[in-house]
Amino acid sequence: MAGTDAAQPVPEGDEPRPGRGVPDGAAPYRGQQPPPAPADGDGAAVDEDESDDTIALRIEALIIGAERQYTPFQAARAAGVPMELASRFWRAMGFPDIGQARVLTEADVLALRRLAGLVEAGLLSEAMAIQVARSTGQTTARLADWQIDSFLEGLTEPPEPGMTRTEVALPLVELLLPELQEYLVYVWRRQLAAATGRVVQAQDDAEMVDRRLAVGFADLVGFTRLTRRLEEEELGELVEAFETTAADQVAAQGGRLIKTLGDEVLFAADDAGTAADIGLRLVETLRADPMMPELRVGIAFGTVTTRMGDVFGNTVNLASRLTSIAPKDMVLVDGALRDELTSASLAPRSEKAADEEAPAQDYRFALQPLYQRPVRGLGIVEPWLLTRRDGAGGPV
Repeated sequence: MAGTDAAQPVPEGDEPRPGRGVPDGAAPYRGQQPPPAPADGDGAAVDEDESDDTIALRIEALIIGAERQYTPFQAARAAGVPMELASRFWRAMGFPDIGQARVLTEADVLALRRLAGLVEAGLLSEAMAIQVARSTGQTTARLADWQIDSFLEGLTEPPEPGMTRTEVALPLVELLLPELQEYLVYVWRRQLAAATGRVVQAQDDAEMVDRRLAVGFADLVGFTRLTRRLEEEELGELVEAFETTAADQVAAQGGRLIKTLGDEVLFAADDAGTAADIGLRLVETLRADPMMPELRVGIAFGTVTTRMGDVFGNTVNLASRLTSIAPKDMVLVDGALRDELTSASLAPRSEKAADEEAPAQDYRFALQPLYQRPVRGLGIVEPWLLTRRDGAGGPV
């Protein structure tokens, strides 16, 4: 629990000295205080253009938004949190060990106090609070890297000779920071609302963690060969185009993009029809782009364990195996997903049965059985080739 021990007075001389203990080569919490301005022989500050290093420190200070005044020990004590627990929180958030450098702010103290307060109030267990810190840290770290690498970098091209990218970045960050912060909160609340809606619709408590979902992988064919043939910039553009197309198609059809792995994406959907539509639309959309490689898609339906936004279990493993054996520009599904499609009248149990129906059922999908085959760790699997029926519609 948040702590009693950490709030006790520290005997004189026991508190670590500020600035001591930073490992050689370690980044002191994304930078230190800005250095003093250069001085002339009389000790007066020189009125010169700021160096890129100084501007970079000003940008960092602007983003952090508060004075660096605490060592980790002092921040933990101010928050009333044991140092050991504070260190676990910081590491879970993805922050490096910084010894006892005085680089933490009031915001760091408040974040510690909030997490520990949730534990103390019994709203979260300590393990769950660590998980909250880790999931938030991992997600926002990736977001921050993307924004700097792709977004900010593209907007800071010097407008005239002699200017550096860093000089352009400072006023840009001043303008964008409050807007991006508000936008981040807006998107998070919308996503939280959608995720909460999915959970409360679960049939029972067990389904809130272990749920029945359709899970699919989409994998670019021959990506390893492409890495040897394309320049790095071209390869990056191809991967970005693939991820953007996949994200757009998954979202448009009501699925969820779980993660991207460069040449592969993992998606999930609450029902088989949505997953089938996503798989086919991915193939159709990329097939229409002459710059894109061919695609393989595998989809399975079943019980899935969800943790920190990711999915695990035999259903996920089966979807991955189906992807590896799928023909180029084709979608393979397992027997469970096929059963879901037929029971929902989205596909016929057989083409012969569909031909005999009068009047003909308006099916969206067609399923063709392939040879049964052993799949390592999963036994004998009968894959089904998924296609659209004539007139069922292609990509939007």
